[in-house]
Amino acid sequence: MKLFVKDLTVIDSSYLSDEHGLTADSWIVDMELSGDLNEMSMILDFGKIKKRIKSLIDSTVDHTLIVPADSPKLTRIDSTNTYIDFCYPAGSIHLSCPESSFCFLPTKKISNTAIKEYIEKIALDALPNNVAEIAIHLRHEAIHSPFYHYTHGLKKHDGNCQRIAHGHRSKIEIYRGDYRDTQLEAKWAKHWQHAYLATAEDQIEPSQADLSEAALKQLGDHFTFAYQAPQGKFTLAVP
Repeated sequence: MKLFVKDLTVIDSSYLSDEHGLTADSWIVDMELSGDLNEMSMILDFGKIKKRIKSLIDSTVDHTLIVPADSPKLTRIDSTNTYIDFCYPAGSIHLSCPESSFCFLPTKKISNTAIKEYIEKIALDALPNNVAEIAIHLRHEAIHSPFYHYTHGLKKHDGNCQRIAHGHRSKIEIYRGDYRDTQLEAKWAKHWQHAYLATAEDQIEPSQADLSEAALKQLGDHFTFAYQAPQGKFTLAVP
């Protein structure tokens, strides 16, 4: 027997990339369960499955920085905060954040497949034994106009948006009077692609940064940002 759950939730996260360093995406999550019927003659109550798995994804993957834990480009130090150094061909990314700000995947490179397999594993472990198999499907919202990927943090937010490195895939619409300017939209979408959007008041001198010793030796050409939020202290340095 199979149970299909469409539009379970949306994951808005950033991840560390060999190509772009820090980038982001938004994935719509669909799920397929296979298993035996329980005492209620169903695999699992539809309302319960949506609530349980959505909560699990929200607490592990959504609004985090997804990190390839097995990458040789990565260094991780766990202390009061979790310190991350990621060196890729075009530069390096450095962070100090509460551990809950990160989602560590056992892979050398972040991909849709790696994220899907991680969610399938943690979801199957959280469900009753009559559920034999889970298939997660990640897809993008259909956007028929220019769009871009960006990372940011909102220190005054009450929820997980306060994490300094989470992100989104977003469309852009620019109007001149009553008319859409698609050429200008395409220009700005390209300009903002893989951008980090920061608040000027959060920029600090590199020497003030709470980062690893290795990071502090590499900050000559970086922009460094830090703030205190309800979830803790956040610091980020980007090229």
